[in-house]
Amino acid sequence: MREDRVMARGQLRIYLGAAPGVGKTVAMLDEAHRRLERGTDLVVGWVETHDRPYTAALVEGLEVVPRRVVAHRGGTLEELDVDALLARRPEIAVVDELAHTNAPGSRHAKRWQDVEELLDAGIDVLSTINIQHLESLNDVALAITGVRQRETLPDAVVRGADQVELVDMTPEALRRRMAHGNIYGREKVDAALANYFRVGNLAALREIALLWLADKVDEALARYRADQGIDAQWPTRERVVVALTGGPESETLLRRGSRIATRSAGGDLIACHVRSAEGLTGGDPVAIERLKRLTRDLGGEFHEVTGADVATAVLDHARGVQATQIVVGVSRRARWQALLRPSIASEVADRSGDIDVHLVSHEGSRVGTRRRRAGALSGRRLLLGWLLSTVGLALLTLVLVASRERHELSLDLLLYLALTVCSALVGGMFPALFAALVGSLVVNWFFTEPRGTLTISDPPNALALGVFVLVAMGVSSVVNVAARRTEQSLAAQRESSALAALSRDLLAQPKPLPVLLETATAALGMRGAVLAVPAPGRTLTVVASTLPGTTPGDVVARSAVGEFSVDAPLDEGAHLLLAGPPVAAENQRLVSAFATHASILLARESLSKAAREAAGLARDNAARTTLLAAVSHDLRTPLSSIKAGVSMLRQTSVPLPEEDRVELLESVEESTDRLDALIGNLLDLSRLQTGAVRPHSHPVDLLDAVHATVRTTTDPRHVDVRLDGDLPPVVADLGLLDRVVANLVENALRHRGDADVRITATRLVDTDADTVQLRISDRGPGVADADKERIFSAFQRVGDTPQGDGLGLGLAVARGLMTVMDGTLVADDTLGGGLTMLVELPVAHEPDAGDEPGAHDAVAASSLDGLDGLDGPDGPDGPGGGAGGGDSLAASAGTARPEPSQVRS
Repeated sequence: MREDRVMARGQLRIYLGAAPGVGKTVAMLDEAHRRLERGTDLVVGWVETHDRPYTAALVEGLEVVPRRVVAHRGGTLEELDVDALLARRPEIAVVDELAHTNAPGSRHAKRWQDVEELLDAGIDVLSTINIQHLESLNDVALAITGVRQRETLPDAVVRGADQVELVDMTPEALRRRMAHGNIYGREKVDAALANYFRVGNLAALREIALLWLADKVDEALARYRADQGIDAQWPTRERVVVALTGGPESETLLRRGSRIATRSAGGDLIACHVRSAEGLTGGDPVAIERLKRLTRDLGGEFHEVTGADVATAVLDHARGVQATQIVVGVSRRARWQALLRPSIASEVADRSGDIDVHLVSHEGSRVGTRRRRAGALSGRRLLLGWLLSTVGLALLTLVLVASRERHELSLDLLLYLALTVCSALVGGMFPALFAALVGSLVVNWFFTEPRGTLTISDPPNALALGVFVLVAMGVSSVVNVAARRTEQSLAAQRESSALAALSRDLLAQPKPLPVLLETATAALGMRGAVLAVPAPGRTLTVVASTLPGTTPGDVVARSAVGEFSVDAPLDEGAHLLLAGPPVAAENQRLVSAFATHASILLARESLSKAAREAAGLARDNAARTTLLAAVSHDLRTPLSSIKAGVSMLRQTSVPLPEEDRVELLESVEESTDRLDALIGNLLDLSRLQTGAVRPHSHPVDLLDAVHATVRTTTDPRHVDVRLDGDLPPVVADLGLLDRVVANLVENALRHRGDADVRITATRLVDTDADTVQLRISDRGPGVADADKERIFSAFQRVGDTPQGDGLGLGLAVARGLMTVMDGTLVADDTLGGGLTMLVELPVAHEPDAGDEPGAHDAVAASSLDGLDGLDGPDGPDGPGGGAGGGDSLAASAGTARPEPSQVRS
């Protein structure tokens, strides 16, 4: 029995995680204990505990095979001992970290190769891996996290595993585990949370892991069905395939298919467009692109497939994607055409088997006016073809009759066959068929015995005449199809070249609308083009034109006399007008393409303008709200000081010593100055409403700025600043940044507990941004996750802070200021307890020459320059300080400190 097991290949079970710390090793060891309790012979070949006590405790009670020691660069490394495992030959071996790279000199370069040898020896293996270690996802993980994984393994190794179990954990839970020190050492936690273990990174990796595992489940199901020879559809979930022609009915079919798919949870919508020479042919590219967008909007997938037989291609694709239902439109052909050949819809329904087919009627299914087919020959060529088949037939007959004695029947047939081919080349199928049939009758009447009758006395002549008719009809059919395909290919080439050049030129042009009109004029052979949109109070507005001196009245006048041969309506009532000859039918798709491009460009310009206006309004509103909140918050402190000082001075019952009296007067004077500065800030609201307040952003040396701010706080001795000297400068308004840091530091000092407030900074570099993150941490009671966002709202005091002790605006003010400076401010947990404020600002890659490190006071003072109509002492400490325009808040920073927010007891 043992020998039979050894001869078979071992089974591989992998525990897959989205990121380190989700619990893969713990789940693997739990399974090992369960197997051991069932009496399975199991050993541990390699487990990496990362000094985690809980993980190390799970290894106890399991037999551990000693590791192999490898000498490397004057030291030693420990690796998996494959020989010892093969000699021990257990039923199951536990081997952690499948993607590990072995030390040089090992038998295999990678641990997964060691595991393959164990599996070949009949030993089952339990192992672990993170999703970012898969070779195919390495670049994706790099783009998300900014960290390239050096240790990878082929996807085939994991896909070939007998079992893959996902060990899942939400990003928030994983970050809490990290903050509590359950993954990395405390010295690595801050950097890990700020970089790799961001919520967005973890959420993206988790989604990738779930999608990858879902694909593997589908593969396993397909493999099982193939092994068992199961052809029947298994409706594990509803998959609705919609067959599209690209015609006007396609949108109706898509929406019907979407409704069917959404009736069941988890239903999939799959649009299928077949490119073929007949049936569902390649439609208008503009219409196809519109259908792709609609499919995406409906939450479906758009697939393009090719096939000689459309019905077969649709059914094959439906079976390939495990479809349960097919939606196809009712045929637009007439009934007599259906008698010759069944419609695609009926073929799909007849051959669908166990796949349900929905035949959807639509406006296009009504047989109406006959439309010219795409690629049909022009009217001029048809006329020439009929002239050649009739006049040419008559002339050829006259010549041959006149020289009847000089040639035989075989030559006559060849000459009439040549005429038939020429008619097919020029005029297509029907003139060629006329030439073939009439030519056979003429040959029978004039050149076969007995002449002058339709009777043929010689059987070989009858056979030759019959073969001539068949060959003439076949050749004319082939030549006609070739001619049509040539016309289609040339038209498609012209169209694709024009659209490719158009797209390329539009991307490179700062003003693409005039370029679009010039390209349309040249491609369609027009004299000019005009793009007009309706305007309130006027007929229209000319947005762009290639016609010189075009005015709205001129456009109306030219339209009235019919100068514009094309009037293509766009969205929002706009029109693309083309002046020139009528557009040929084969160029109508180009007109649609230009109209679509024009509509997109108009929408883009409108959105860009709206975005600029919205950004300006949002910035003005944020500055207005922030300043009002700041000065309102600061009013209370100087008023309290003034009231207390005046009350003490008015008391006559208790005589005050002279030094106390002088001190009270100094306090009242200082508070009055601060109050005067705050009132000046209130006067700035009128400037805010006109958009005059703007942050004076410039490169700021964060180290100097933070040190300068900390020196002005209430208790700088208990602030531990640990900033590296090589931090890059950040883009910020120095005065606003001073107020933000002061608010946060004062708030942290009030809740620091028995430890100092710590300030650290880290540079964050990823594919989207290059920023510096400032972390201000206290060791107080902390804030619950549910309240971390609420503490930034105005007038919010979370906890048991006494009433009247501040208005709870400090953090709201700080976040508002960060918003004005295009930065971010969020709250996070401090390792070991407490609250950490994360301030993130963009890195200044090209600092201005005038911004020198250490110029904190100079820059803050210089923000007062250029203010008009203000009286008062210079500098932020005077009565008039900070009352000027857009810079009043920067000027007042560092003088009137807002009270810290009361965020907890």
